[in-house]
Amino acid sequence: MSEFAKRTGLSPAAQNPRRYLWTDAFAVCNFLELFQQTADQQYQRDAIALIDQVHLVLGRYRDDDTRRGWISGLADKRARHHPTLGGLRIGKRLKERGQNETFDNRLEWDRDGQYFHYLTKWMHALCRAASVTGDSRYTTWAGELAQRSFEAFVRRSTSGEVAGLTWKMSTDLKRPLVPTLGLHDALDGLITFWEIEHAIQDHTDLNDLNQALEKLHPLCLNADWVTDDPLGLGGLLFDACRLAQLLRGNHQREIRLLEDILQACCRGLAALFASRYLDQPTTQRLAFRELGLAIGLGALPVIAETIKREECLRDRPDLRRTFELLLSHKPLCEEIIDLWLNHAKFNDESWDAHRDINEVMLATALMPHMFLSTSRHQNTT
Repeated sequence: MSEFAKRTGLSPAAQNPRRYLWTDAFAVCNFLELFQQTADQQYQRDAIALIDQVHLVLGRYRDDDTRRGWISGLADKRARHHPTLGGLRIGKRLKERGQNETFDNRLEWDRDGQYFHYLTKWMHALCRAASVTGDSRYTTWAGELAQRSFEAFVRRSTSGEVAGLTWKMSTDLKRPLVPTLGLHDALDGLITFWEIEHAIQDHTDLNDLNQALEKLHPLCLNADWVTDDPLGLGGLLFDACRLAQLLRGNHQREIRLLEDILQACCRGLAALFASRYLDQPTTQRLAFRELGLAIGLGALPVIAETIKREECLRDRPDLRRTFELLLSHKPLCEEIIDLWLNHAKFNDESWDAHRDINEVMLATALMPHMFLSTSRHQNTT
């Protein structure tokens, strides 16, 4: 993490730091975890500096954009007090596709804009920062980002009902950049918004967020979450982990949703093994996607502890059977970590191609407690 801080211009602070929202969300949690493990104040300072730098860089338009200033359109002083009101850029290598440019699916992966599932990871990082530092500004910023992103990404049917969330939006959140909806974005949004609701002590400003929750919940009922993508599976396990921690009493809708997610994880893992993807040469695989799965598998002990603690979960035999099947796959977590840790030591080509995101997610897989926790049950293992 220290090398990552130097390499990307965080510490020492560079004039033009290299920021990427997904990686930085995990990095904030890693620095906070290191602070809690070592009591070294420098790690907490790194986490806070990273949050500020992300807002200052990704909350503003790119240098090669004709637009200038904060994405929110606010004047500088007010924007610094509300840095997430315009959302946050991804931080991709290329600027976003212009309105008159032809859509190129391959090239779109390298173009900037805003991703909803990156924004939710940042909301989670802000909630974790608030929990560790006691600074309520971070949860306020998470709530403001949640409300703005829902307004921008939501897609409605002709009758006006919420139909889903757009996968990628322009930097100014005015137009979709892709025609597809995010596979797990509604679920990720629902659970992240619940997390913010738990984290914010004063709920007086959460009316819009409560309305978003009401709109997202129907999208998550009886939905098919199954995926054989390692990173997607890791994300589902991460969502299941947070949902289990956030359960409040015998709320049947949330418990059924947890059952659905865990069953989807079981089917997804079976599909992943059947595809023999993990048997392919590492030169044909992406480390950070598999490390995402390792992080998700690392959540299984947290879920297990929650099931033991919550009577409403202990009394669900189907849920317990599904979870026991998932728990049998826990050794895969260490196998993935050991494999890619070896590649990291030698800095081979398959590792170096995505070094920042690989190293940060490897660090999270090695010390996942902060990332996997919520404000309600911090560092439950």
